[in-house]
Amino acid sequence: MGSVAFAGLLALLVAAAVVVLGSDRLDRAGDAGAGLAASSGPPASAIGGGPPAEAPPTPQPHDWGRIPSEAVVALNLRKPPRSGLLVDATSGRVLWRHEPERRLPIASVTKMMTALLVAERTTPREPVAITREALAYTGSGVGLLPKGKRAQAETLLYGLLLPSGNDAAIALAQHVAGSVPRFVRMMNARARELGLSCTRFASPSGIVDRGNWSCAPDLALLAQELLRVPRLARVVRTPLAVMPLPVRGGRVWLANHNPLLRAGYRGADGVKTGYTDAAGRCFVASATRGRTRLIAVLLGSPDPGKQAARLLDAGFAALANSPAHN
Repeated sequence: MGSVAFAGLLALLVAAAVVVLGSDRLDRAGDAGAGLAASSGPPASAIGGGPPAEAPPTPQPHDWGRIPSEAVVALNLRKPPRSGLLVDATSGRVLWRHEPERRLPIASVTKMMTALLVAERTTPREPVAITREALAYTGSGVGLLPKGKRAQAETLLYGLLLPSGNDAAIALAQHVAGSVPRFVRMMNARARELGLSCTRFASPSGIVDRGNWSCAPDLALLAQELLRVPRLARVVRTPLAVMPLPVRGGRVWLANHNPLLRAGYRGADGVKTGYTDAAGRCFVASATRGRTRLIAVLLGSPDPGKQAARLLDAGFAALANSPAHN
């Protein structure tokens, strides 16, 4: 199924997302776990506090589309995520869902859009300036970027997607758009082009929860778009990368936060984790077996690695036993 048809099916799930008002807040951003070259920023108290937030309701809710009532994957999670979705990316078929219409903060999952724009507008060896603003990041970071020097765009792209570097996000945004605010406008314009109807970005990193949100169907579609780009598909399936960087030794080790890749899950090939206090633990996971790729989206999950593995296992099993799929 093409991206238009896939987008059309997912749009059925996001039409008329009616959610409750949430509090404005800024949170500590970064991902659970730490890359080998990742470092931590200041504590949450230095950025802001407050209860978990949801996005404001859509201004003009629309009627829901026709959604199949039967569940392809019958899986009950004892402690479900705040929102979740399992999609057969090959056909666009929804296999499992849990409150997919909720518009929620998404933390560093935001970096999927940042990476897409960077890949569309840079070449791998293109030099990117490491600015003072990039080194003033908060939350997770590559942590070794040398002030005033230039790093290859590909090194920063790996730093963005593997250890979820907020420093890399700022440097890349400034390089592509000239400033972070202009890059955020580009992110939102690209979201509209892709038909991401419940998505809004406020930063290239996801460290800002206020005004930065999406929903599970939009994120599944964004992940599919990212995985269509060979350069990005190669990055997100890499467990550990050694990349050139103008520091002592001339290179940096970058470890992927993806819990499926770390666990050696069969077929795991992406995509992005995220965490803030407001968003909780988020994970957009992809796995491919044969000609079938499944995408799982978990927002606010108590254990995204284990839940994603259970969903993907159930999805592959259900499709293997499905005459229509065979």
